[in-house]
Amino acid sequence: MKVTFEEVKKVVVDVLKIDGSEITPETEFIKDLKADSMDQFFLIDGFSEAFNITIPDDQAKEIRSVQDVIDVLEKM
Repeated sequence: MKVTFEEVKKVVVDVLKIDGSEITPETEFIKDLKADSMDQFFLIDGFSEAFNITIPDDQAKEIRSVQDVIDVLEKM
């Protein structure tokens, strides 16, 4: 699956209700965006819905940054 940064960024902005101007592929959800565990759950759910896939728990636990999401989705 070909996934673009802009597609992932849109989900992050929509789920976290934030301004996306500072988001880069290196942006980390917890460190940079101050996401908590519930935010992370909603992000994984948002990515699953937006890209019509299911992200396994073991892969979801490894997602820390925007680039991690892109990498996981492209492998699916």
